[in-house]
Amino acid sequence: MKTKKTIWIPAILAVVAALLLMAYYYYLSPSHSSGKPIGGAGVMRPPREEGPEGGGKIFKTLGTISVFLGACSFSWFWFKRKLKSPSMLIRRTGKLLRSVHKLLGWATLTVIAVHGIYFLFTKPEDNKIYTGLAGFVILLVIAGYGFFINKVRNKWMRTVHRSLGLLWVPVLLLHAGGSVILAVIASLAVWALVRVLERKGKEPLKPSSQHS
Repeated sequence: MKTKKTIWIPAILAVVAALLLMAYYYYLSPSHSSGKPIGGAGVMRPPREEGPEGGGKIFKTLGTISVFLGACSFSWFWFKRKLKSPSMLIRRTGKLLRSVHKLLGWATLTVIAVHGIYFLFTKPEDNKIYTGLAGFVILLVIAGYGFFINKVRNKWMRTVHRSLGLLWVPVLLLHAGGSVILAVIASLAVWALVRVLERKGKEPLKPSSQHS
């Protein structure tokens, strides 16, 4: 994995797989099938009733949690070049995010895997499983690039890692909807706050007026 082309191969394969899964999701959607079964799988069936303990709600909540864990992990990007910022808050936050970035990434992958496995077995008829799998494929490759970033000395590793992180957002938006929008808004709010604090930190102190 020393050339630019080979570095991009896993990412390209992941994107193609995700696109195929999303295309299949649309193929099975009611708007495409017009309510007619296609091989027994073309109709969106109503979800099963959750058990008395509300297990489905718990695992659905895990999916939401994973979205915000991913947003927190991505927020490191806003602080990456701010570790020498004049703002002490930005410096400390940046160092904290740098130290937990990988941990948050693996936590996101783990929680999403648990969330997905539950619904894969309890609601295999739900067509949204395919958008979930599309998002998981991309996240899995993101984690792989993150793991090898410090082991494979290639400037393209970080570019691919970051590009897949951005691509993951619209795929996840198709699957999870509102919670992803909230996570994106929160991440952009962090970026805006960093910009404000950075500007304030660069403003020269005004000399106090002296009274004669």
